[in-house]
Amino acid sequence: MEKQKILIVDDDQEIVDTVSYALENAGYEVAIARDGNQGLALAERDDPDLMILDMMMPKRSGFLVLEKLRRIREQPLPVIMITGNEGSRHKAYAELLGVSDYLQKPFAMDRLLTAVADLLAKD
Repeated sequence: MEKQKILIVDDDQEIVDTVSYALENAGYEVAIARDGNQGLALAERDDPDLMILDMMMPKRSGFLVLEKLRRIREQPLPVIMITGNEGSRHKAYAELLGVSDYLQKPFAMDRLLTAVADLLAKD
């Protein structure tokens, strides 16, 4: 059986290392993008099953990535947005753009893994 592919889009090396390690140990294939532009390119090229997306990044924010993804993809991509931002307006906007889940940093890794499993089980 083919592994489900998860694209992590985040500029924080520590988050990328920790999340990718946990996902790989849980049996997922992981791709990594360091900024929003690279994330969009990989999302188009690799067609991941799910994206974990940071809100604040260089070159293109998570919001701009979401906006573009919604325009270019025929099938919606499940997206878990992660952020250090505490504003409720940001969460509301992310939900308006169709994020599947929204986690505030720091988050419990088991919470992220549960969200990933739940979203991928819906497919």
